[in-house]
Amino acid sequence: MKIYSTRRRPRHPARLVIDGLAKTYPGASGPALSGLDLDIAAGEFVCVVGASGCGKSTLLRIVAGFETATAGSATVGDEPITGPGPDRGVVFQDYGLFPWLTVAENIAYGPKQARVARDEIATGTARWLEVVGLAGVSASFPHQLSGGMQQRVAIARVLANNPAVLLMDEPFGALDALTRTAMQTELARIHRETGVTIVFVTHSIEEAVYLADRVVVMAGGNAHGTPGRIREIVTVDLARGERDSTTTEFNGYRRRIDALVHGTVAV
Repeated sequence: MKIYSTRRRPRHPARLVIDGLAKTYPGASGPALSGLDLDIAAGEFVCVVGASGCGKSTLLRIVAGFETATAGSATVGDEPITGPGPDRGVVFQDYGLFPWLTVAENIAYGPKQARVARDEIATGTARWLEVVGLAGVSASFPHQLSGGMQQRVAIARVLANNPAVLLMDEPFGALDALTRTAMQTELARIHRETGVTIVFVTHSIEEAVYLADRVVVMAGGNAHGTPGRIREIVTVDLARGERDSTTTEFNGYRRRIDALVHGTVAV
């Protein structure tokens, strides 16, 4: 019988710094990314938007440690990123749950692999089930859940690993409109409760304005014949919990970012 005895210290939200980042794929006609500079404060929620092919997902994969930059650097909490690590958790559009494990077992999987103390695993799993509103289905299997519920499990499973930075690549893209809106509300609440640093890639400008402290607008990319770059960073100066997509202020941000994405404004 395995006895889990290791106890973890809480991992605090971390600052993420990207300096002169560039990426060129072998055989490509030009760089996918070039000269990216970005400083994300600990606990900040940043959304990255841009047209298809501008390098949003490439940037996220480099920060996750799944790919290596050609030039420049990326650091988390002053530590250089040299590969995947427990300080960064990644949530994709594809939930990636283990179908043979229950909801609770999926959430507990990472801490078990890290040999965390058994009582701490039980306490942490119960906590995350409550946070994502799935305590009532803890014994269910993924195929018994809706898409939105499966994505909640995926988020809880990552958060159970105690990351300093949460990286999310179009996590709600496959959900229907009503479920997507509900998940946005849930994620905003989870961010308020945990304070984790979040980098969230999305094609939805409305989603970005609703969620983010700042929106990073990217342009270019190989699909456009120029390297992917940061066109502008827009600070969303709207109060948390009071972001209404029908208001003049909200739509002002949405129109501004839309114009930046489509290159119809000068910067």
